[in-house]
Amino acid sequence: MSALGGGAAGGEGINPTASLIALVIVLVAVAVVFVVYPAALVPLIGVIIGGVLISFGVHFVPVGGAPAAMGQAPGIATGVAMLAAGGGLAGLFGGAWAAEFGIAISLAAGAIGGGLLMAITCLMVNVVYVYAMGIPAASGKVDKDPITGDTFPAYKSQGTEGHGLPFISYVGGVLGGLFGGMGGTLIYYELLQVYEEALPSFLGTTEGMTTLAVSLAGIFAVGMFLVAAVLTAYNITGTIEGPHDPKFKRWPRAVIGSSAASAVCGLFAILLVVI
Repeated sequence: MSALGGGAAGGEGINPTASLIALVIVLVAVAVVFVVYPAALVPLIGVIIGGVLISFGVHFVPVGGAPAAMGQAPGIATGVAMLAAGGGLAGLFGGAWAAEFGIAISLAAGAIGGGLLMAITCLMVNVVYVYAMGIPAASGKVDKDPITGDTFPAYKSQGTEGHGLPFISYVGGVLGGLFGGMGGTLIYYELLQVYEEALPSFLGTTEGMTTLAVSLAGIFAVGMFLVAAVLTAYNITGTIEGPHDPKFKRWPRAVIGSSAASAVCGLFAILLVVI
C-alpha cells in the first residue's frame, strides 16, 4: 500500500490520497483500453473485479504463520499469500476446466474448487491440532464463537493468543476459498475471451490459437492472483483469524490497492496482443 501513498503497515483507515491515486490509475487503464481496443473494455473491468474478489477473500482465510505451528496462535501454519494462492489456484484450475461451458458455470466451478481445497485444508489442520498436538480450538480475538456460541477463555493457554482452528475460522477459510477461486477464474475467463478474439489477427494465423490463448490467459491469471494476494498480505501484516478478527476491517484498503494493481496488470495483458 505504501506504493500508493499509504502507510507501510497497520491501521484500518483509508488514506484519501492513496485512494485517489488508485482511482486515477484504474480510470487511466480503462481509458487506454477503450481507445486502443474497445472490445476489451468489459474484460478489463472483469479483471479488476476479479482482483477485488481475490483481495477481499484473502481476509477471510485464517493464517497463523509460525506461531500457529507452535500452538501459540489460531489459524493455519503458513503465510497469507501462500495459503491464499493454494486455495485460489485450485479454484482457478477448476474454473479454467469449465470455461467452455460459459461464465456462470466457470465461476461456480472456480468458487467450488477454491472452497473445497480450503475446507479440506482446515479440516486436516484441526485433525493435526487436536490429535497430534493435543490442543483445543480457542480464539485469541473473541471470547465466544459468533456461529456456534462456544466459549474460548477456559481453553486458551496462558502466554498464547489462542490456538487451533475455531469454527468461525473454518467458515472464514471456506469463504475465502470461494471468493479467491471465483476471482481468479473471472480473470482467466475474461482474458481468454480477449485472446481468442485478438490472437488470430495479431499473429496472422488461426492454427494453434486456442492452445496459445488458454496458455496466456492461465499465465496472466496466476500472476495477477499472486499480485493481489501479496498486496493483501502486506495489508494484513502477519496473522489473521478470519472474519471476526479486528484486522478484517482493513479489507477496504487492500481492495483499493488490488483494483489499481489489477487494472495495470490487465492493461498490459491486453495490450500484449492488440498493439
